[in-house]
Amino acid sequence: MMIIDRFEQDFAVVETDEGIIDVSRMYLPENVAEGDVILLTENGYIIDKQATEKRRAEIREMMKRLMKK
Repeated sequence: MMIIDRFEQDFAVVETDEGIIDVSRMYLPENVAEGDVILLTENGYIIDKQATEKRRAEIREMMKRLMKK
């Protein structure tokens, strides 16, 4: 899984299963945002909208549980 951690100048800092990599913004979709899950296809990087929403929902649930304590 590859997740956009943050942007630094012309690069996205991407968390992967193997570690952190920098990807030039020119290779990413224009609407990519921090926290998006991306996939590398033969046509380039795309946003995995389903995986991104699932991940965000899981994070929202964790935050709700933390706030209750």
